[in-house]
Amino acid sequence: MFTGIVEEVGSVRTVLPGARAGKICIAARKVLEGTRVGDSIAVNGVCLTVVQLAEDSFTADVMPETLAKTNLGALKPGSAVDLERAMAVNGRFGGHIVSGHIDGVGTIVEMRPEQNAVWVRIATSPQILGLIVEKGSIAIDGISLTVAGVSQGDFQVSVIPHTGQETILLGKKQGESVNLENDIVGKYVQKLLVNATGQAQQASEPQSRLTMEFLEANGF
Repeated sequence: MFTGIVEEVGSVRTVLPGARAGKICIAARKVLEGTRVGDSIAVNGVCLTVVQLAEDSFTADVMPETLAKTNLGALKPGSAVDLERAMAVNGRFGGHIVSGHIDGVGTIVEMRPEQNAVWVRIATSPQILGLIVEKGSIAIDGISLTVAGVSQGDFQVSVIPHTGQETILLGKKQGESVNLENDIVGKYVQKLLVNATGQAQQASEPQSRLTMEFLEANGF
């Protein structure tokens, strides 16, 4: 599990593509501290397993599913990437619950400065937008950010100077892709609502689709 608080910006050293998968080597410093083979590191929000360690880099496998659902396939030697180690049990929870399992990609539509911040507008699929709520959380390339606005085709976040300096987001351009992970709490609620709807349709008598008792029984 991650928190969406990027620890370091690394640099892709090599990409070794296979027929449908490959390996990626990333130069880093901070995220190597205390890291062992088998540990997890989020690369642009994608949870990858460390398979090899060097003094100033780590190597991870990249599977077909990862390439199909993220922007890692577009990385080249020299590409900058956001890095975060899995959260330590005794660590601070500074962002929100981030699993490192990407739901899909979005496209940067606009970047608009406003005093000391930058508004970033991102277009994405209806499936992802359906789980984005204003003032809720979203992970963009592994960065935990608060949603400032949502429309039918896109959503917006406001990036403060510190986040801009410590991550790769503001270095991207209009038209570039970003990895997106919806808030996992919203995904669980959606699943429960779908199950509740199905049970109501199968019942012989009309039933409420969602009750306080149902939410309490399912941990809410």
